[in-house]
Amino acid sequence: MPSTSAFDIAHAATLFHALSDETRLAVLDMLREGEWCVCDLQDALDAAQSRLSFHLKVLREAGLVCDRKEGRWSYYRIDPDTLAQVHDLVRRLGTEATGAKRALKVFGRCCA
Repeated sequence: MPSTSAFDIAHAATLFHALSDETRLAVLDMLREGEWCVCDLQDALDAAQSRLSFHLKVLREAGLVCDRKEGRWSYYRIDPDTLAQVHDLVRRLGTEATGAKRALKVFGRCCA
């Protein structure tokens, strides 16, 4: 079994879970332009406050976004370091250790 020392499976699962929703991907796409106020995100996505808060919480807990308070407003932005981690995880998963392609193993047969 391959070593997982440089690969935190639980962290990877948290990141990919956060990226597995259309609303959260839409939020990240909007935040590519820079920091957004929650009220502007809510208007742009036509999302209920509670629904958007849930999605922002998932993104924040995964470390994909950072927030800051200014008065009674909350502003969100992408955390570029965590996005770089996602990039590195995808590259790691798509790269063979030897650099050579190998055949997929077939376990059992269907309808044999």
